Amino acid sequence: MRRPSRVVFALLALFVAAGAAAQSAYPDKPIKMVIGFPPGGAPDTVARLLGQKLTEALGQPIVMDHATGAGGNIAMERLAKAPPDGYTLGFLVNGQLVINPSLYKLAYDPAKVFAPISQVTVTPNMLVVNNAVPAKSLNDLVALAKAKPGQLTYASGGTGTGNHMAAELFKSTAGLDIHHIPYKGVLAAVPDLLGERVTMMFSPLPVVLPLVREGKLRAIAVTSLQRSPSAPELPTVAESGYPGFDVTIWYGVLAPAGTPPAIVRKLHLEIAKALAQPDLRAKLAEQGLEPIGNSPDEFAAIIRRETPTWAKVIKDAGIQAD
Repeated sequence: MRRPSRVVFALLALFVAAGAAAQSAYPDKPIKMVIGFPPGGAPDTVARLLGQKLTEALGQPIVMDHATGAGGNIAMERLAKAPPDGYTLGFLVNGQLVINPSLYKLAYDPAKVFAPISQVTVTPNMLVVNNAVPAKSLNDLVALAKAKPGQLTYASGGTGTGNHMAAELFKSTAGLDIHHIPYKGVLAAVPDLLGERVTMMFSPLPVVLPLVREGKLRAIAVTSLQRSPSAPELPTVAESGYPGFDVTIWYGVLAPAGTPPAIVRKLHLEIAKALAQPDLRAKLAEQGLEPIGNSPDEFAAIIRRETPTWAKVIKDAGIQAD
C-alpha cells in the first residue's frame, strides 16, 4: 500500500492549523440567538440581558431571532438546521427540550442534534388567581375547585409549555376537574386573567410577579421545592400539602451538534462569567430568576434526566398537542 506523501501530511497540518486559528479568532461576525417565543416575554428578556453581556465580552453583537410557534418547535428546527459554526445559537426553554419530544412527532432527536452549552437561569412557576376568586391559600383553591367541578379554568402559554405541565401535574395530584384554556404565550393570557375571564394560571415568575406586587393578581404558591427569594412569604405547593411537587422553568443556551468543542467551551466560559457579574445577577433577581451557568456536560445530564420524567406525566395525563 502506498504511503501518504510528505506533501499530504503538510497539507493536513495546514488545514488543522487553519481550523484552530479560525476557532481562536471566534467570533469575527455577529452571532444569531434563536428564541422560540415572542418578544417581551421572559425568555426574550433574559436572552437580551445575557446577550448584552456576551456582546461586550466577545466584541460582536448578539442578534435576537424570534421563530415563534408550535410550542417552540419552529425555533428548535431552525437551530437544528443551522451550520455548526458557533454563529447560530438557541436560547431555549426546558419545555422545548424535555417536554416536546413526548408531545410532538419531531423529525429529529433533540438529544442528538444539539450541543448543550450552559443553563442560564431557573425559576419556579407562580400559581396566581384573579382577584374575584375568594381563595387565599392552596387548600382554599383546591376546596373551591372540588366544590365546583368543571367550572374553574386555568390559562397556559400553550399546550406542552412548562406552565401547562405544572397545572396538569397539580390537577392530577390534587384530583381536580378544571378546564384548560391555552394561549399563544403566557403574556397573551394575562389580560383574560386580569379581566376575570379565566380563574388561575401557573406562570413563570417574571411575568406575574410585578402584577402580584401591584395587587392586580393574587399569588397562591410557587412550584419549586424551596421558597423563592423574590417572594419568601409565599409557600410552595410542596409545603402546602403536596410533598415533592417540583416544577421549575429553566432557560439554556445550545448550539447545533458538531459545533467545535473549543467554541462550546469559550461560550460556556463567557456565559458563566456574565452570570457571575453582580449587576446582571441583581437584574435577574428582580425578576425572580436564579443564575446557573453550569457546564455543557452538567446541562446535558439534566436534559437526559428530565425527559423521561415528563414523558411519563404526559402519558399518564393523556395530554395531546393542539
